[in-house]
Amino acid sequence: MYDEIMEPTSSLEATAYHEAGHAVLALILDRPVTRVSIVPNDERLGLCEFGKSVFRPSEDWLEREILIALGGIAAEARFTGNYAWQGAARDQQVVHELAVQRAGDRRAEKLERRLLAKAEHYLANENYWHAVELIAAELLRHTEISGRTARHLFERASDTQK
Repeated sequence: MYDEIMEPTSSLEATAYHEAGHAVLALILDRPVTRVSIVPNDERLGLCEFGKSVFRPSEDWLEREILIALGGIAAEARFTGNYAWQGAARDQQVVHELAVQRAGDRRAEKLERRLLAKAEHYLANENYWHAVELIAAELLRHTEISGRTARHLFERASDTQK
C-alpha cells in the first residue's frame, strides 16, 4: 500500500530498478553483465543477462549468485517501498533452490534473509545506489542496454561520488 504522500510508481519504473539492481550486484561481485532489458515477454517483465565469469575456487559462488538474484527485489523495494515478491517469483525460486543447496532445507530460509540484508546493505552504499539510478534511467530511456553500457554507468557512479 502506498501512503498518500508517496506517488505510486509505474510497473515499468519498478522493473527498471529491479533489473538495475541485478546488474549492479553482479558488477559489484565481478560477474560480467551482457545485457539488461525491460522489454516484457510471456515469461518475465525484464531481464539481466550475465556472461561467463572466472571461477575462483575460494569464492563462494552460490552466495554470489543468491546475492545477484536478490539484488533485483532489494533495489525495487528500496525504490518503491514495497517487496513485490509475486512479481519476483522466478528470482525467489532461484534464491530458494540455491539456498537449499548451500545450507540445506532447515537453514535455507535463514540464509535467504541474511543474504537479502546483505544485498540491501550493498545497495545502501551511495555509489552503488547511484549506479542503480543511472542504469534504471537509461533503461527507461532505451528499454534495453548492453552490458558495456551498464558497466560504464556503474563506473561513472563510482567516479562521480569520489
